[in-house]
Amino acid sequence: MKNVKFLGLPPYLAAVLIVICVTAMYMGALPTDLGGAFAIMLSIGVVFNEIGKRIPIWNTYIGGGLVLAFLGSSALVYFNVIPKTYVEAMNWATEDANFLTLFIVILITGSILGLERKLLLKSMAGYIPAILGGVAGAALLGIITGLLFGINPADVVIRYVLPVMGGGNGAGAVPLSQIYEKTTGQPAASYYSFAITILTIANIFAIIAAGLLNGIGKRATALTGDGKTLMRNSEEIAAEKDDVKLSMIDYGGAFLLSLTFYALGCLFSEVLLPTIFGVQIHTFAYMIVFVVIANALGLIPAYVRKAATVLQSFFTKNMILIIMVGVGIDTDLGELASAITFSNVVMALMIIIGAILGSAIIGYLVGFYPIDSAVTAGLCMANRGGSGDLAVLGASERMDLISYAQLSSRLGGGLVLVIGSIVFGMFL
Repeated sequence: MKNVKFLGLPPYLAAVLIVICVTAMYMGALPTDLGGAFAIMLSIGVVFNEIGKRIPIWNTYIGGGLVLAFLGSSALVYFNVIPKTYVEAMNWATEDANFLTLFIVILITGSILGLERKLLLKSMAGYIPAILGGVAGAALLGIITGLLFGINPADVVIRYVLPVMGGGNGAGAVPLSQIYEKTTGQPAASYYSFAITILTIANIFAIIAAGLLNGIGKRATALTGDGKTLMRNSEEIAAEKDDVKLSMIDYGGAFLLSLTFYALGCLFSEVLLPTIFGVQIHTFAYMIVFVVIANALGLIPAYVRKAATVLQSFFTKNMILIIMVGVGIDTDLGELASAITFSNVVMALMIIIGAILGSAIIGYLVGFYPIDSAVTAGLCMANRGGSGDLAVLGASERMDLISYAQLSSRLGGGLVLVIGSIVFGMFL
């Protein structure tokens, strides 16, 4: 036990801190502000994370501590173990105060600026085909499975494949339901209620599949890289950064840089160019484009790029527990259980498998590692958007690939909306 640490702390000290935070919560002394919410979320996350890392098979193939933090947090809420006031506080911290967005902003900036320029441009160029490969694979296996249940191919694509591969709830299921209403004249809710059901089931499968792929990658090392790049036979970090010396103030500059890229993305997505060819462009999609351009043109000094990658590393290694607990708190196990039918489960599972195979095969053909391509271009299309991306990347231990995951959820989700508009017009 001498070298064992819980979130960097000796086990006895971590236990004392957790007991204090939990006691303060149950006695109502802990405030429901950001500090109080984070105290509980980290306490819950540390406990489940340490347990999950030590469960055989689970820790290798199911996603380990992070997946248990996600599922365990959801169970605590479902069984009313956590007082409702603090459940609301944790939801507020994740969604209303939008710590999730801050987390993604830091990860996008650091992950892109940490890539060598030529490698970055080459990998981005091959990514759209990998996404489309995942969508095609999901549709193919989905249609085959649907025939076994007596569901015609058009209904499979409309009701199952598009919601799952739409890039999440806000970016996929919601706008798809609006397109459905405009096309058919039927209430959007009639489409959305089923879409969110199948998406929720698929999201769970995507997270579990990410853990399984990670386990496979550890044994079949030729199928994956180091979790930081998609491209085979390439170095992911520019050599010039190795000797860069940083001071504490440099991290402040990197933090401001990340937030400014976010502000620039907001400016374009909300005011200057919100749509392109009628398709809504998400803030994160714009942000990724601008960070890529800045890196490719060498506009950011080497020490700032290095600081951004170190800042990203801090968030991925420490703050990810807050995100996983937040995602779990927001997942209603009761609703999920009521939506589980044999046909829904099998359909969702086969769509996930199809997304994995399609994105892995096409990804390999364009020069990607198949497992990393399957995780980002496949599974990050088939989850619940931003929070789903983080859960999938956490389970697969590939948090450095967040920029590609966001391309899936945002640009890939936009492609699915275009496909949806065409398919709805043809068959509804």
